[in-house]
Amino acid sequence: MNEQKRPVIIAGNWKMNKTRAEAEALAKAICQAAEGQRDLPAVVLAPPFTSLPAVVSVCSGSQVKVGAQNMDHRDAGAYTGEVAPPMLVDLGISYVIIGHSERRQYFGESNATVNLKLKAALQHHLIPIVCVGETLDERENGLTDAVVSRQTAAALADLERSQLDTLIIAYEPVWAIGTGKVCEAFEANRVCKLIRVTIANLYKDKELAQSVPVLYGGSVKASNIDEQLACSDIDGSLVGGASLNANEFISLIKSGQKRISLQAAESCS
Repeated sequence: MNEQKRPVIIAGNWKMNKTRAEAEALAKAICQAAEGQRDLPAVVLAPPFTSLPAVVSVCSGSQVKVGAQNMDHRDAGAYTGEVAPPMLVDLGISYVIIGHSERRQYFGESNATVNLKLKAALQHHLIPIVCVGETLDERENGLTDAVVSRQTAAALADLERSQLDTLIIAYEPVWAIGTGKVCEAFEANRVCKLIRVTIANLYKDKELAQSVPVLYGGSVKASNIDEQLACSDIDGSLVGGASLNANEFISLIKSGQKRISLQAAESCS
């Protein structure tokens, strides 16, 4: 179990799915299920840009927060098709996903651009969910640790310890995203712990490393999330496909509640 009492976070990345009406309906169902609940994890919905205003409106006043799936690191300019951090802040967005493997794979995202976006998110008081993870080829060649450590260190380049109070990292093995394959819980936990070791080594600060929430993402569903959340270094989930169905996502939120309830019981024993 998580002895450091880091927050438990269940985030849904809707990717390129849902029209505005569909997004509103899904967000309403999730907000209604969360209403009045105790021991609720931090719940974050990340719809496509076109649905952000509608989902922000639906979630207003609820315990559910809204995030963007991406952003540019610049505040303004002649960058057709891009969305700037101040635009997200203006919409009432709280979180932003940075460096998702699909952005790296399909849109040329690099460790350098992840670093720039992370700096911009922190500057504009957006809560960043920074994604790291290895490809199947990298895993099969024994490069998982090197890749994940390198991506983590590169994302945090030139950032001061004091800037990382809201940092969230998501370990998303590329080979497990959208494939139905899931990283075994003990191995996912090992890599999440490696991320903390990397942060501790970078800043010579174990306390900082233990305070950073680390999520797991990659074919997360109701049948495997409890095993993941029982691990010491997994603090929640960044969910793809299972976040597109209200009942499925609500079941994941309930698993997060269970984790928090168990933590509370342990702290009182």
